[in-house]
Amino acid sequence: MSVWSEEYWGCLDRATARAALSGAGEDAAFDAVVREARRVLRTYSTSFFIVTRFLPPKKRAQVEAIYAAVRYPDEIVDTFPLDARSRISRLDAWQEAYEEALALPSLRAMLERDLPVFVSAFARVVRDCGIPPEHYRSFLDAMRCDAAPRRYETLDDLIESYIYGSAIVVGYFLAYVYGENRKGDFERALCSARRLGIALQLTNFLRDVGEDERRGRLYLPLDYLRAEGISDVTACDAEALGRVVRRLCAETEKFYELAQADLDAFAPDSQVAIRACIDVYRQLNARIGLDGRGIGHRETVPMREKFRVLPPSKYWRLPLAYLTQR
Repeated sequence: MSVWSEEYWGCLDRATARAALSGAGEDAAFDAVVREARRVLRTYSTSFFIVTRFLPPKKRAQVEAIYAAVRYPDEIVDTFPLDARSRISRLDAWQEAYEEALALPSLRAMLERDLPVFVSAFARVVRDCGIPPEHYRSFLDAMRCDAAPRRYETLDDLIESYIYGSAIVVGYFLAYVYGENRKGDFERALCSARRLGIALQLTNFLRDVGEDERRGRLYLPLDYLRAEGISDVTACDAEALGRVVRRLCAETEKFYELAQADLDAFAPDSQVAIRACIDVYRQLNARIGLDGRGIGHRETVPMREKFRVLPPSKYWRLPLAYLTQR
């Protein structure tokens, strides 16, 4: 996966702001920012980029703006070579920009105030879709947890103390974009989004145990580890750790199943993309559960396998997405 430096992100922000302000009108400014948000998504998440191609253009653009707004804080805590204090400082500055953006009347006004482009575009999505502003605050709180990581006693502790902010609220952002199928379905849609957010985050944790350990983080519940006599994941019996991983994969599969059960609560034009997301990441979760190569191996789903779970009638969108900015 390509990784951009903090300096590159800064150059991208300035160039995108200039391009957005050079156009005529609010929508042109949003389109200019979304073009670069789309590049962020395509660079950092092949799987999610693919499944979002099945959304209608307006919703797809809003999802791309959301992704860029969550990707950058994640890079602050995961990639940039910073100490904990500097990470917190940058997250605080990012949140201050978000709060300021919420108070301004338009995206152009935000950019004229020199606010970060991806914060600004996200603030517009928050306003347009009626996303509760506090959800992004919870997301940034979770990123602060990554800057000073702790361990989690149980799966419930992990979900409520960390996954709520890191993934569940992101699912809520998307639910407001995706919309409901029929009047009265939105609560079911939020419930599905919560379960899918948990499942996706757990799958990412299980894939990245070794990488997280190198960053001083552990997202496997301690009671699961103790049940196998594990106190240190880097020096434990591989078979014992494998049993922990398989147990968590089985729990994760339950969340995917529950999320899919309420798929019909979402607007019909969003269901194909959500189903594709569930299917692709569910396949990754299954592969992790079957893999026996230990925490040094980072599991992926080959492109040909991703294609097998995508809707054949819409394959044409994928090469078009890689060839154009649309």
